[in-house]
Amino acid sequence: MLLKRGIAVSPGVAVGPAVVLGVETFRIPSQYVRVDAVESELDRLDRALERISTEIGENEQIAADRLGAQYGAIFAAHGQLARDASFQDEVRAYIRKKNYSPEFAASRVIRKYTKALQEMGNPQMAERAADLFDLEKRVLRELLGQGRDELKNLTDPVVLLAKNLTPSETASLDRSKILAFVTEGGGRTSHTAILAGALELPAVVGVGRFLSDVAGGETVIVDGQRGELLIDPDEETLADYRRRAEARRTESIRLQTYRDVQPRTRDGERIFIMGNIEFPEEVGHCTDRGSDGVGLYRTEFLYLQGDAEPTEEEHYDAYCKVVTAMAGRPVVIRTMDLGADKVSDSMRRGIAGHLDSALGLRSIRLSLQNLPSFKTQLRAVLRASAFGDVRVMFPLVSTLLELRQAKMVLADVMEDLDEEGIEFRRDIPIGMMVEVPSAALRADDFAREVDFFSIGTNDLIQYTLAADRADPDLANLYSAGDPSVLRLIRWVVEAAARHDVPVTICGQMSSDPKFLPLLLGLGIRQISVTPHVIPELKDLAGRLEVAGCEGVAAHAEGLELARDVENYLRDEVERTRSGRPEPDDRAALVRPKSKRSDHWAGAAR
Repeated sequence: MLLKRGIAVSPGVAVGPAVVLGVETFRIPSQYVRVDAVESELDRLDRALERISTEIGENEQIAADRLGAQYGAIFAAHGQLARDASFQDEVRAYIRKKNYSPEFAASRVIRKYTKALQEMGNPQMAERAADLFDLEKRVLRELLGQGRDELKNLTDPVVLLAKNLTPSETASLDRSKILAFVTEGGGRTSHTAILAGALELPAVVGVGRFLSDVAGGETVIVDGQRGELLIDPDEETLADYRRRAEARRTESIRLQTYRDVQPRTRDGERIFIMGNIEFPEEVGHCTDRGSDGVGLYRTEFLYLQGDAEPTEEEHYDAYCKVVTAMAGRPVVIRTMDLGADKVSDSMRRGIAGHLDSALGLRSIRLSLQNLPSFKTQLRAVLRASAFGDVRVMFPLVSTLLELRQAKMVLADVMEDLDEEGIEFRRDIPIGMMVEVPSAALRADDFAREVDFFSIGTNDLIQYTLAADRADPDLANLYSAGDPSVLRLIRWVVEAAARHDVPVTICGQMSSDPKFLPLLLGLGIRQISVTPHVIPELKDLAGRLEVAGCEGVAAHAEGLELARDVENYLRDEVERTRSGRPEPDDRAALVRPKSKRSDHWAGAAR
């Protein structure tokens, strides 16, 4: 048995036979064409680009129909480049002036663009290069008459293994035939990863070279929660995962009955479980599972649909769809949480040299540097607040000055809307993400100035441990169970309680069931999670008691190593699910209860 680790981008477990997609290196038969053949070759190029543009448009429509319009926008950039006059002119110039063949000319131009992205020294920009490789493959397939048809004749469900999957290939995957996929390349923020999450297809990317270690038809296991691929598992492991997969299917059917259940602990404590979404169409994933609201509405994709910034109406329409669907339940809209590496060209002007998405000009810092864009978004948020329980949240706040500046901009926008006679909620709750150590350590100061906190554990972990969450080589360091992370969460929760400020956890940690007893024991009563785990967490919450959870938290905080914390929490959840009694010494570990406020009481049903 061979174990490979990568980046978990879409949870779930799958067991099945492997289908290994070829690396698909195209052999360009001729670098040059005869002078008298140039015109006919140019015509051949034009016909190929026209067919490609049509195909991209069809894929865009397929993605939009299956997943929503925002996902279809992923393919817009491909279509734009294929139709771009400067791109086509550059390829034609190579054919006319150097007698390059269309295949060689197109590949050379696209590779030049790709190299420029890869050499920018930013992982997210390097991931965008995958989109250009997608276009190159399309062009070469069309010109050379070759196709990637390994997936067209599948008769049984399989696990897909590939060097990389393009966004178009991912969007067109047949969920009835594809159990999961694993790729050598890719990252957490790639379009392929985004689509995998939307399809709710277990996926692991960024594994590194492994295709030479597996043969087609060989049994593999994909663990999309842990980011693991097991090749040729032994019988014991295989039997264990198959039992787990079958139990999961049975459990999913049972959990469907939790749609209209209010999550409460055994001793009656109400737990509010909201959903994290990125696109308006995902709100259905929340309502179908009985979410208490949307605890994190990411708005970044509005900025990634093209070179033009989203208009106020585009913002407004996207927000109103979610607010209306939530029918009075809370919707927390987070303002733009992007780095300069991802924004449109118009926003990029003047910020060159700040392309480090982790430590550079990103999130609230970028918004405060681009006030017209920031005000456009805030106007739309405020206008949408007239139709439901909308709350606004600022990301990556690290200083009081940043928070106060953001609040001043919001106040200016309110004043403008007032003068224009536009309706909005004047007492809209204002919150902030706690995702950098400076914000956590000064939680008492920030609590005096906001209506709520939302702890973003994904960034908090990577900033606290100096471990890039997108780097599989640092997976052993990046751990939600690290004692330093637990102490910061405890610190924030206790500071918030002193000021009667509610706290939500919205990072991936909250979507992992083994952390639920710990979070409840730390005083958390609101979590925002990946929608598909809402029923499971409702069920688990009903099996817990607050006193027992406080004992779990106290014991976990006394452990020294992250792996010990996670192993302990995993065992505790299994004990709870199996109905085994609590340890006799649990009561001795319970801490005094903290004052809490029902931030989400208006959402109760």
